[in-house]
Amino acid sequence: MKLRTRWSGLATALALSVLVAGCSESKSTNNAGGGASTGPVKMGAVLDITGAGASLGVTERKSIELAVKQLNDKGGVGGRQLQLITEDNQSTEDGAAKAINKLVSQDQVDIVLGASRTGPSLAMRPIAESSKMPMISLAASKAIIDGSQWVFKTAQNDAVVIAQMIDLAKQRGWKTIGLARDASGFGEGVAEGMTDQGKSGGISVIRIEKFAPDATDFTAQMVNLRSANADANVIWGIPPAAALAQRAYRQLGIASPVLQSHGIGNQAFLDTAGASADGLLAPLGRINVADQLPADNPQKKVLTDFIDNYRKAYGGEQPSAFAGYGYDAVNLAAEAIGKAGTNKQAVRDYLEGVKNHVGVSGVFTMSPQDHSGLTKDAVVMTTVANGKFTLMSKPG
Repeated sequence: MKLRTRWSGLATALALSVLVAGCSESKSTNNAGGGASTGPVKMGAVLDITGAGASLGVTERKSIELAVKQLNDKGGVGGRQLQLITEDNQSTEDGAAKAINKLVSQDQVDIVLGASRTGPSLAMRPIAESSKMPMISLAASKAIIDGSQWVFKTAQNDAVVIAQMIDLAKQRGWKTIGLARDASGFGEGVAEGMTDQGKSGGISVIRIEKFAPDATDFTAQMVNLRSANADANVIWGIPPAAALAQRAYRQLGIASPVLQSHGIGNQAFLDTAGASADGLLAPLGRINVADQLPADNPQKKVLTDFIDNYRKAYGGEQPSAFAGYGYDAVNLAAEAIGKAGTNKQAVRDYLEGVKNHVGVSGVFTMSPQDHSGLTKDAVVMTTVANGKFTLMSKPG
């Protein structure tokens, strides 16, 4: 599916967005940047709480609520309490577009977080841009921020994850790669990215298979990968699909090494994949191996504190990488609003100039050319051993 087809259902939502800017600026309580100077700071969140992305969105909602509570308990942001308004996009693009329109036009929020996945985030992007609303996505694809003015993100870019995979391929002498990828926006551009980054090492993608985010049977895709006989194969998706694909890969006895993307960074993947996950390789954020990091790692304290606080808040539940994306988004937004107020242009400008913000997902340094702010050093290569993510080498 071409990426442009993802906008086919959004004509009405985009038309509504034309009215948003005028509506928001007409309120007497708003300053020139479209935000109130008194009362609560309104933060909107659009998350995949139900549907195919629920394993991401549910934990993101928890981490966002935790971060908001922590900030409010300390006096809020700039002396103002944070008011969180959360919308469930039901893991759909139309749902995400409708949700951001509501948050911007009806709720008059000061900033928007979300969505959990690439497709819904891409559906939100033109509305954020046309209404001049600062937005921080929690999803992976670099396409979410390419050329954007108002959209930022906290998940590591797919491009930096691919870079880690290609580095490993070069080290191990792999020249051919088979790819089974999510057919949604999350998987768009992955094959092209691998081809582009692999050129210098003579590495090529020789087989591409696709699967729906809610697929349950992967026999056909895995049989085709097995027939291609690539030096290594990549499964690019999120749970439960990525885990079910991993099980099918092992059940069919494919001998080539298998890599997964950073979309598997949660316990849901390990629980569903079971023993079939052992031995896979994946570039993941450090939250997945926080207990294995040296004490002098710059993220160690942030990660340890976040994990401890999340576990205390949610009955011992271990937070995932996706929880980290939500937590980072709240704290980046709070830092920007604390420094710039709720003038939307000022918030946007501050986010674009963030330097050395140590978060759960990495150390963020943004610029006009990079609204992600994370390099390939934000992920480390891991494997799975005995049902646990394990560092392959000493972390940086």
